Amino acid sequence: MNRRRRPAVPLVLALLVALASGGCSGGGDPTAGGAATAPPVTTEAPATTAPPATTEAPTTTAAPTTTTAAPAPVRYRYPVAGCRATYGQHAGYPAADMFTNRGCAFVAPVAGRVDEVTRTDTWRQASDRGADRGGRSVSLVGVDGVRYYGSHLEAVAPGIAPGTRVRAGRLLGRIGNTGSARITPVHLHFGISWPTRPGIWWVRRGMVPPQRYLDSWRDGGNLSPVRAVRAARKAAGAEVPACRVRC
Repeated sequence: MNRRRRPAVPLVLALLVALASGGCSGGGDPTAGGAATAPPVTTEAPATTAPPATTEAPTTTAAPTTTTAAPAPVRYRYPVAGCRATYGQHAGYPAADMFTNRGCAFVAPVAGRVDEVTRTDTWRQASDRGADRGGRSVSLVGVDGVRYYGSHLEAVAPGIAPGTRVRAGRLLGRIGNTGSARITPVHLHFGISWPTRPGIWWVRRGMVPPQRYLDSWRDGGNLSPVRAVRAARKAAGAEVPACRVRC
């Protein structure tokens, strides 16, 4: 009697189950999709070292400095040195007669350049020419632009000539009584004016009263006649105004 063969289905199913069980025991990451996922790769940026900060200030070239020396102040000196002198207002026009002793020093009241020099006394009382009244004399144009004049000198100092440069206090001559002072006591006629061409004696003898400046210089002050001389020159209206007094 032939036995009916049992179907092999149960055996096949059992085999499939065994195979499936062995396939999942490998320790993979059980995710919803069943697929193994590689760990995420983290790529760090390579460490970089920043260059050291530079704190040095940019180089600058300083502009060259120019230093201009201030001009030296003008210094004045009393024109009679080594002797006492008295003075007052000159008659007729602005000047000062400085009465002192014979042979006293007439010195430069300021640094400057010798202007005109008269070494010969040509005055005669009979003619009384204005150009001759001063006798022996020296005039000086100072560094301040003012002209200073001293006359009735007994002698002009050696080395004093037109164009000579002198310092304040330089000996210009010795005081006497030449010219029209021959009939008066010994004195220095002192005048202040602006410069002119040579021979303009009526301007040279004095255009600005000098008494207040003499007072200052005698007492050690430094009062300047520059403004007064400019004002007098402007009032005159010309460098060489006409002579009007004792001409």
